[in-house]
Amino acid sequence: MEQKKYGVLIYQDFSLQEITCLTSCLTIWFGEKIEIIASEKKLYASEEGFSIMPDKTVEEVNLADYACVILPGTVFPLPALYDEKLIAFLRKGKEAETIIAAISSAPILLAKAGLLENKDFTAGFFMQMADVFPFVDKSHFIHRPVVESGNIITGIGMFFREFAECVLIRLGYDVGKHFMETTGWEPTEEELTFYWSDEDYQEFLEELKEFTE
Repeated sequence: MEQKKYGVLIYQDFSLQEITCLTSCLTIWFGEKIEIIASEKKLYASEEGFSIMPDKTVEEVNLADYACVILPGTVFPLPALYDEKLIAFLRKGKEAETIIAAISSAPILLAKAGLLENKDFTAGFFMQMADVFPFVDKSHFIHRPVVESGNIITGIGMFFREFAECVLIRLGYDVGKHFMETTGWEPTEEELTFYWSDEDYQEFLEELKEFTE
């Protein structure tokens, strides 16, 4: 079976924290590869101070080739909002079946690109921004943690777990009944003692040889 393609779109001051619950599940749990996409091939600093070099620019990829494109929030959305190359890339989502998942302030980028026309959405930006920018349709602004409308999934930053769960389920992954949530469970010492399976342990021993022989 052909492996699905996933992309994360980054820009100035993007938030890693808001999307790593989702991206770590895609890569570690489900073995997927994620391409980092940006307007330019340069280092972008995250809100947390990490510098990331994108794999591809928006001009080198086709949005429709991705099963899902993920947009992190940013404390300073204006540079991305006025980045015409980035907005032009997102506009292609109107014709694509790609799932576009945007969290925190990132839905404003989807609004600018016209992807939220007649679609319910949520977001974590301040409501005054919706007053300033006429392309934000407040009549469809639903104040819930996560909103799914067609191929668009939007979320508020503090609900990154719920956002990740919604996206993963939409992509067809089984995340169980209690995805990363606290359920009042008080584990025993035995339950917090972990063992590899025999197969995984042997794989680890083979990997260890590369460092010890």
